[in-house]
Amino acid sequence: MEHVLLGRTGLRVSRVCLGTMTFGLQCDEDESRAILDRAADGGVTFLDTADVYPVGGSLDTVGRTEEILGRWLRGRRDDYVVATKCFGRMGAAPWKQGNSRKHILDAVDESLRRLDTEYIDLYQLHGPDPRTPLEETLEAMDTLVRSGKVRYIGVSNWLAWQLALAVGRAEARSLAGFVSIQPRYNLLFREFERELFPLCEAEGIGVIPYNPIAGGMLSGKHVADSGPTEGTRFTLGGAAQRYQDRYWNDRAFATVDELRGVAAEAGIPLPTLAVAWVLANPVVTSPIIGASRPDQLDATLAAVDTELDADLLATLDELTVAYRFGDAAR
Repeated sequence: MEHVLLGRTGLRVSRVCLGTMTFGLQCDEDESRAILDRAADGGVTFLDTADVYPVGGSLDTVGRTEEILGRWLRGRRDDYVVATKCFGRMGAAPWKQGNSRKHILDAVDESLRRLDTEYIDLYQLHGPDPRTPLEETLEAMDTLVRSGKVRYIGVSNWLAWQLALAVGRAEARSLAGFVSIQPRYNLLFREFERELFPLCEAEGIGVIPYNPIAGGMLSGKHVADSGPTEGTRFTLGGAAQRYQDRYWNDRAFATVDELRGVAAEAGIPLPTLAVAWVLANPVVTSPIIGASRPDQLDATLAAVDTELDADLLATLDELTVAYRFGDAAR
């Protein structure tokens, strides 16, 4: 497994990152541990989670994924780069969410406890919080780095202008700056190529894309007429509607049909092709691959060693270029 630098830091991470959002709901602890074992066998040393996982759960299940990961990490914590996130609702009280100083400082301690670790390698804000002054958030994150609880900080689901503003404010105040971002990115969602990715390239910010196979849509297994498959992200809890809104539409299915043909002609499994395409973008550091069964990792891990030639990349770009422009292209 190749390891690459995370943005402008000196931290090296595996070329793909294992996402754990399925752990504790979509798959039980034994299955989760088997997935972690398979990823480790494949050379993955970069693990990503969040305090609100598992996705699709409720207040009764939040934190379960970190607990599962923490138990698996016992005795081997120093062999892995561990990333987690805060922002989402963690309790009934109104202050148990968002990017306030109170919530960030409380949330990191809870994540440290659940992960059974003394430090977090990469601590990320799961989303922007317009109700909290940006300076308050940046100062709280800087406190975590200076305390040693957190090694590096990043964000997820921020727009280019929000990240640019944070970069400038942190530099002006000599605060720890964000070293990475997690954006949604795949052949069916390319909008961040227009503004966010050029910003990351210019500022040396690592890009850790999630949804590289579009929540399973780019596995090619879903059939529109049959409806969403039970037990997948398209049917689980609060996440189901979000994933259906993102990908369950005629346009996406038509594109997947075309991509399936391209993959077959190239002799590459469609999920391998999808992840390899994400990896081919030079701004990308480490795509987040996930699974609900260990064998599902075989195709996505194979992408690390799959090089797409110029003609194939051009074909994929032509088929999906409209997804750079969102609804305006429909």
